[in-house]
Amino acid sequence: MLLGRFEHTIDERGRLSLPSKYCSRLAAGVAVARGFDGCLCIYPVREWEQLMERVQQLPLVQEKVRDFVRFFFHEACETVPDKEGRVLVPAYLREYANLETDVAITGSRDHLKVWNPEALEKRNVILQEDTVGVAEKLSELGVL
Repeated sequence: MLLGRFEHTIDERGRLSLPSKYCSRLAAGVAVARGFDGCLCIYPVREWEQLMERVQQLPLVQEKVRDFVRFFFHEACETVPDKEGRVLVPAYLREYANLETDVAITGSRDHLKVWNPEALEKRNVILQEDTVGVAEKLSELGVL
């Protein structure tokens, strides 16, 4: 389980330091992809492969499925962390998420999300204003 919030940096070469707590879990490799809400997603290779298998089962005749595949997979990249636990994030992905030097990394169950800290705070304000609505939706889905 990947949980928590971590403040990290991206260096001038585009290398992102991963949370040391998770370096051993991510050592075999990761996939970096565009995420929803303007963040990036970093999946451990095993979870990435499982996600790809689930998506391959979806009907490509549906336009929204094709749109999701284009959004999520077309600009994704696979990489292996270096000895210091850093991964190279391509410039086009850094631009998508508006990442400069300081970033916030959050755990999201089976993957990490990388945020521009200001964007994360804006999303958190929106969430805090609608926690009841979120709880109601989770209740409808049988989670709560």
